Amino acid sequence: MEKVNTEVKGYFGEFGGSFVPEDLQTVMNVLEEQFLRYKDDPEFIEEYNYYLKEYIGRENPLTFAGNLTARVGGAKIYLKREDLNHTGAHKINNAIGQILLAKRMGVKRIIAETGAGQHGVATATACAMFGMECVIYMGKLDTERQALNVFRMELLGAKVIPVSKGQGRLKDAVDEALGDLVQNYKNTFYLLGSAVGPHPYPTMVKHFQAIISEESKRQILEKEGKLPTAVIACAGGGSNAIGAFAHYIDEKDVRLIGVEPAEAPTLSEGVPAVIHGFKCLTLLDENGEPKPTYSIAAGLDYPGVGPEHSYLKTSGRGEYVTVTGQEALEAFLLLSKTEGIIPALESSHAVAYAVKLAAELQADDVLVVNLSGRGDKDVEQVFDMIKK
Repeated sequence: MEKVNTEVKGYFGEFGGSFVPEDLQTVMNVLEEQFLRYKDDPEFIEEYNYYLKEYIGRENPLTFAGNLTARVGGAKIYLKREDLNHTGAHKINNAIGQILLAKRMGVKRIIAETGAGQHGVATATACAMFGMECVIYMGKLDTERQALNVFRMELLGAKVIPVSKGQGRLKDAVDEALGDLVQNYKNTFYLLGSAVGPHPYPTMVKHFQAIISEESKRQILEKEGKLPTAVIACAGGGSNAIGAFAHYIDEKDVRLIGVEPAEAPTLSEGVPAVIHGFKCLTLLDENGEPKPTYSIAAGLDYPGVGPEHSYLKTSGRGEYVTVTGQEALEAFLLLSKTEGIIPALESSHAVAYAVKLAAELQADDVLVVNLSGRGDKDVEQVFDMIKK
């Protein structure tokens, strides 16, 4: 597979780039310049590592799911425990990294988009920690199904703005956040939560989320003395998955498997198109517009996907599969009952596929599943689904 120099061009094969108005491109250029300046700066790294350990609680465990493995048969299943991070998901890794960058740029107003609310909570948390103004855009439908996370964001001092345009979901929240940035770019930092958007965001988010695979690779070698057969992660916009894959991409014998909702199969059925200022595989309707999507997991409800995932898919390095909402719900219940771990509905998609794959493999095979978040936020939704 060809090496892609993302830091210069912002492209992964044909995907990525920056398709934004001229004023906004100036902001992206400054952001890239600052990111490249600080990402290898010893003081920045030291401060970031301090917050990873003392605030987020890293490193988190790579837990052998012994009961689940015995129940399923076949491969050993390990869970990378991003659910144990402060705020309950992987999103905080990137939020702290970007807020430290914003601090060095002298910006005091932070905006963000959120679907399931976990990135919104992580951003509001980071803003509270660093005393910054925080505005979160969230689809109106998502504010209703993730009301608990809305309240958490408000508790942390954020202003949550429900977006009722379009479908009132994640895509529409991103539209509004980008609109805000165009209007207020001189005093505003857009803390983007997924590995999407114009360059340098996909590269930047991957950089801060790569801690997931940096740890899991070391941990699995300590536990098993070898690399995993496969690394499995759910894929919506793709931040937890690219973080889980990052340090394995050059390990050709390790399968990289992204799991999408069957109801929003962007990588399985999407075509190359520009959305939200970058080119990626996108689900389009008959008019060439982004297609309405729906998933029981609000964080996977997006018609595009990160450009590097688009590249991993089309180059053949990554495998992308789908599971249904029903299968994810069953995995949510299964992991809760077998391991005493309630996963986020997003993560449940990865668990659902891991269970299927493990049963087809041998006892000496090893799977690493990125448990991207905990399921507290979804318990009420699951309760209502089961009741119905």
